[in-house]
Amino acid sequence: MKKALLAVLVLAVLSAKAIAADEFAAERQQMIEQINASLASISSAIGIEKLDPRVLAVMAEVPRHEFVPADQVVHAYKDRPLPIGHGQTISAPFIVAVMTDLLRVTDTDTVLEVGTGSGYQSAVLSRLAKKVYTIEILPELGLAARSVLERLGYDNVETKIGDGYQGWPEHAPFDAIIVTAAPDHIPPALIEQLKPNGRLVIPVGDLVQDLLVVTKNADGTTTEDRIVPVRFVPFLRN
Repeated sequence: MKKALLAVLVLAVLSAKAIAADEFAAERQQMIEQINASLASISSAIGIEKLDPRVLAVMAEVPRHEFVPADQVVHAYKDRPLPIGHGQTISAPFIVAVMTDLLRVTDTDTVLEVGTGSGYQSAVLSRLAKKVYTIEILPELGLAARSVLERLGYDNVETKIGDGYQGWPEHAPFDAIIVTAAPDHIPPALIEQLKPNGRLVIPVGDLVQDLLVVTKNADGTTTEDRIVPVRFVPFLRN
């Protein structure tokens, strides 16, 4: 009798967890639908007709609710930025999708992320790239993100607390670099640490910035494409 009761309780717990997982899966799918709707409304303006299906598939799996504060979980899959403390935010899913798409990451690539923040963008990139190196200047955020990434098993992400303006020369060159805060100019070290034909996706400006894609040519020169006006938190330096 006791064994039967225990079995019923175990099944109940597992069922409750499955239901909860399904609820988040449904919310993630709604998030993907909203991303596609947002893109459809501005696709001609930014020159992107559709997003890489691999990017959308990964974002449909990565648990964004794990990367936001407890009081923001209810908003985790809404297409908007959310506060994560210390004056910083987690970017809106649409912006994460567009920036990730613009990087054109493959499963053999090594990627540098400047501005770990919550760790969500790192998690998305980790499922597309061979290796992700990510730098956060604020220790509280960097350590919290590292803890979440390790707990969830994103073991191809290496984190560092430091000033991302100088990049991460020990692991350069990188196939792709993404910056998730806005400097008023492109840090020269990031260009230096980019491989030929590599791509840097970065917001540049003051209150309102331009999202740029910088491609490094074989001769070391660069080509810039302006994609869309954006608004990111300022790029912090030591």
